[in-house]
Amino acid sequence: MNARRAQLSLGPRALAGTLAWLRLTAIAGQSIAVLVVAFGLHLAIPVHALFAGIAVLSVFAALAFWRLRRPWPLSEAETIAHIAADMLVLGYLLYLTGGASNPFVTLLLVPIALAAAALSRPGIGIVAALSGLAYLLLLRWYLPLPRLHADSYSDFHLLVAGMAVNFAIAALMLGVFIARLAAALRTEQVEVQRVRERALRDEGILAIATQAAGAAHELNTPLSTMRTLLTELGREHAGEPQLAEDLDLLGGQIERCRGILREMVAVGKAQLSQTPEATALGTFVQSCLEQFRLLRPEADVRLAMDPALTATPLRVPPGLRHALVNLLNNAAEASALNDSHDIALTLGVDAGWLQIAVRDHGPGFADTPAELGQLGVSGKQSGLGLGLALAEATAERLNGELAAGNAAGGGAEIRLRLPLAIIGDRP
Repeated sequence: MNARRAQLSLGPRALAGTLAWLRLTAIAGQSIAVLVVAFGLHLAIPVHALFAGIAVLSVFAALAFWRLRRPWPLSEAETIAHIAADMLVLGYLLYLTGGASNPFVTLLLVPIALAAAALSRPGIGIVAALSGLAYLLLLRWYLPLPRLHADSYSDFHLLVAGMAVNFAIAALMLGVFIARLAAALRTEQVEVQRVRERALRDEGILAIATQAAGAAHELNTPLSTMRTLLTELGREHAGEPQLAEDLDLLGGQIERCRGILREMVAVGKAQLSQTPEATALGTFVQSCLEQFRLLRPEADVRLAMDPALTATPLRVPPGLRHALVNLLNNAAEASALNDSHDIALTLGVDAGWLQIAVRDHGPGFADTPAELGQLGVSGKQSGLGLGLALAEATAERLNGELAAGNAAGGGAEIRLRLPLAIIGDRP
């Protein structure tokens, strides 16, 4: 149902764009036809009245192009109005040149063929009714074309030649423009499918986030109990240095868990408020590295960033910090598979994009990592498939890109590109 609604909302705009280019072709063809008939065949046709109609169509074509450049939604009714305007001008030109006896009257079928590829059934019915009404009116009211020769045999050959030209024009327009319209609709259907898959993935992430919030709430109580018991045990065994050292270690781990829970709550609140954090690029990177080193103190992160970019102002949206920490954590786990603790973090700005690359020294991807980023799909045996999925969801929400691949010289590299037009500090 959603795909059907999306296709109907996108179809009229694709059809209006096709009509806009087709209108330019019609203006050129009509102008050439009038010039050839009036000055080549020397038929006494109303040249000034015909060019007046072509001029009106030219003005409408300019207005239609201006309208298509506006971001406003284009409804099916408005597209039908565009078709009606084209039929009105075409009917006027046919009225001045023989009406239904003009072989070019079959061009009234072209709008029906185009509408059938993009509009709903009621819309197609309206276009067909307009075309049929125009044909019926031209059967009764029209200005007859003057005869070119005294004998009807020569005029019949001229009619056949006109029908041949009309057939070639109709075949060209139907072949080229319907193919263009069909390609646009196929592209839109692919986009609808991609949006649907993203929605399903985001629903899965939301379900996991709900469970995580409940778990964080429930874990806070036992952690507080454990902290109290460790304090009492420390007082009771103050004379045992080895046990006191172990208790201090356990206390530190408990505080680390409590800090992670507090961070989860803070990220959730920030996500609900959708309030970006105003900071500098250097400050943001350093805060991410400090948070990561608390999780992975053994990891050795080599930062490569132009010092001139340190003061670049940012409006960091909720979730971006967590996404970068996730990428660093994945890289640390991958490097550990090869008994390495080295991670490379590279930042740069190129053509209005902030580019972040995280490289590990692990075994790399065995196959093309096309499925990575899908919820539940992980490149690690013990992975949950959440890190890249959350990072990709954050990138897409910010109109960015996340790409994964094997790096030259071994290891894997994750590249995150974000538009500065969205995350940059805008006045």
